[in-house]
Amino acid sequence: MGKRRRVVERRKKRPAVIGGMIAVVVGGAGLGLYALYGGGAADAASTKTADHKPVKTGPLSATEVQTTARTFLSSWQHGKVTQAAAVTDDSKACVRLLTGYAKDAHVTGVTLTEGTRTGDKVPFSVKATVSYKGVSKPLSYDSAFTVIRRTSDGKPVVNWHAAVVHPDLADGDTLVTGASGTPPIKALDRDGGEITTAKYPSLGSVLDGLREKFGKKAGGKAGVELRVVRGKASEKEKLSDKTLLELSKGTPGTVKTTLSPTLQAAAEKQVTTQKNASVVMMRPSTGEVLAVANSSHGFNVAFQGSLAPGSTMKIITSTMLFEKGLITPDASHPCPKTYKLAGWTFHNDDDSEIKQGSFKLSFGASCNNAFIDFAPKLSDSDLTTEAQQVYGLGMNNWAIGVPTFDGSVPVQSGAQMGASLIGQGGVRMNPLNMASVSATVDTGTFHQPYLVAPSVDNRTIAKASRTMSSKTQAQLKEVMQYTAGYGTAAKAMSGLSSSCGAKTGSAEVDGQKKPNGWFTAYCGDFAAAGVVQAGGHGGDTAGPIVAALLKLGASL
Repeated sequence: MGKRRRVVERRKKRPAVIGGMIAVVVGGAGLGLYALYGGGAADAASTKTADHKPVKTGPLSATEVQTTARTFLSSWQHGKVTQAAAVTDDSKACVRLLTGYAKDAHVTGVTLTEGTRTGDKVPFSVKATVSYKGVSKPLSYDSAFTVIRRTSDGKPVVNWHAAVVHPDLADGDTLVTGASGTPPIKALDRDGGEITTAKYPSLGSVLDGLREKFGKKAGGKAGVELRVVRGKASEKEKLSDKTLLELSKGTPGTVKTTLSPTLQAAAEKQVTTQKNASVVMMRPSTGEVLAVANSSHGFNVAFQGSLAPGSTMKIITSTMLFEKGLITPDASHPCPKTYKLAGWTFHNDDDSEIKQGSFKLSFGASCNNAFIDFAPKLSDSDLTTEAQQVYGLGMNNWAIGVPTFDGSVPVQSGAQMGASLIGQGGVRMNPLNMASVSATVDTGTFHQPYLVAPSVDNRTIAKASRTMSSKTQAQLKEVMQYTAGYGTAAKAMSGLSSSCGAKTGSAEVDGQKKPNGWFTAYCGDFAAAGVVQAGGHGGDTAGPIVAALLKLGASL
């Protein structure tokens, strides 16, 4: 953007009173009303004919962004909801949410201060007071919006989303202040220590989920809060209601989790070594979740992410191939540089190939076409059946104590079915799912992961309909141990026992320069999985995170 044209004079730092109205504070200066409502000559950008007004196109000028932003902020600040909504691209939604901001959330005394613009994006800060039945507390936070050109008439408007009002809002959510419908909880780790976000920054969404699930069952008493109440869209994403401000404390009930304080602290530290990293660690023999962490502290990718798992999916594919008797670890099975299936040409990483070698070698090197070339021998539903019946995936019935995404392996045909065999296509997983996959290999039996013991609320946990044979388990361990000792996972797993197994993965994502890096492994009675989004090869990114937790677990 070029330099902005000045449309107002600098004033003294106290707010200017114009027609009984205090102008919005922007950069410490009061602004005349004509600037706020677009009366300056600098905004006249098109000519008018007797029949119509031309639709303006092209990039927004600095003046258009500034004028629109200040009109919106000033109108909102002074309770002129209709005027604020008029400069957005969804006036109905804006009116509804801003009306509720005052009426339902009981937010008063709003002061909005514009920050430094970046192109068409306008940051701003909010200072206000939340008052409810004689109790008041200050509220402050930062938000932002983007100014766009409306296609119908070319007018600059605020691109409306609920997050403009508060960054924790998704479209369809509302803000409410009142007696909380759900009492607070005091979450404890497995040793009885209190779990807080100050101690474990990753666990904010987990604590929200625990409160939603167990708040009314744990014996607490509700307080008065400003909170986000989720709408239908957020409910589909399994997002929990969120407390933004506590006006009066309730009495918390107590919920004990399976988290290990030592392993959770280590997981929190490990995910900070990579951008957009997530990890889960669990105990295979029981299903207990011992640690969960994300480097970003909003959406819980580790439990609720829906990402292509890349070559870590080859564990499930190999289970199917071994059970069907289509291959054994030591059988000769070349991996061609390319393989054509249903009009698609599949490539290996770096266009590598294995002309002579065993299936175990291809698994350890993560050579794609050694798996895809089995597609003609498989039915469309074989992989889906294997994932559901042996690994408990894709059934949407896990009950771990907080919201989760339980994996998805849809029935696909042709080239998409071939892509699913290597964890692309429509297959979607998260670290919780893939930690469970390694745990199932370790024990030979699916134990649904859980964060709160089922005995706490007598809930029913998911079961797999069948168990892999001891022969298949031995074959899976053979190829995963080979990968950990000599294959793509060897560098990360160095120093761990030769009885430990692992698998790396790299999942391509459209529009992303680097693939998502995956890693899953078991060692002793521990299993873990991690992903680093846009990190590159899993052995180099997610691998060290997972291996560090397994090494710590082995030392406990």
